[in-house]
Amino acid sequence: MHNLSEKNSIIHQFIGELRNVDIQGDSMRFRRNLERIGEIFAYEISKTLAYVQQDITTPLGIANMPQLEHQPVIATILRAGLPVHQGLLNYFDRAENAFVSAYRKHHKDNSFEIKIEYLSSPELDNKTLIICDPMLATGQSMYLAYKALLKMGTPKHIHIIGLIASAEGVNYVKANFPENTTIWLGAVDDELTAKSYIVPGLGDAGDLAYGKKV
Repeated sequence: MHNLSEKNSIIHQFIGELRNVDIQGDSMRFRRNLERIGEIFAYEISKTLAYVQQDITTPLGIANMPQLEHQPVIATILRAGLPVHQGLLNYFDRAENAFVSAYRKHHKDNSFEIKIEYLSSPELDNKTLIICDPMLATGQSMYLAYKALLKMGTPKHIHIIGLIASAEGVNYVKANFPENTTIWLGAVDDELTAKSYIVPGLGDAGDLAYGKKV
């Protein structure tokens, strides 16, 4: 597991702006900060991938340089994950893409269950899969999205991205995902409420990025 908040970097400023109620009203800036953090995660993940040496022809000669051996598949849980997805795609610009629609179906007793509505994905056998979602609360949405994606094949490695996670959600992912999984986090908050909201968290990332839903 890699928690990028454990070292000082510009990611603290971006996450601080995501949390800040005085800045959250600017939905364009909120989306852009999600995208910029996605770019940071892409760069960090790129350090773990396999590379091959290739000769690159320049106007003056040949440069032998390491190049990415295989592009990853970037998967996003709709809708809040879309700006993070774009940030990853800005760097892995030749990557294949997958999309999963997951939502909380609430019941009268204030309980809820996670429902998967839609899946669009390439074949995943023996590929590197990156699944991103801004909030890792209970971890159940991430896990169910992963289970749905397994219909398209078995990845050789899974990278899980959560910008803000609860300690409970992190433990759930550790307990339920296979050993070939790496977790990437921007921050970990200790509290998860009875309604499964992260505290202090930042609120509803989807609403802040795209407006309130009915």
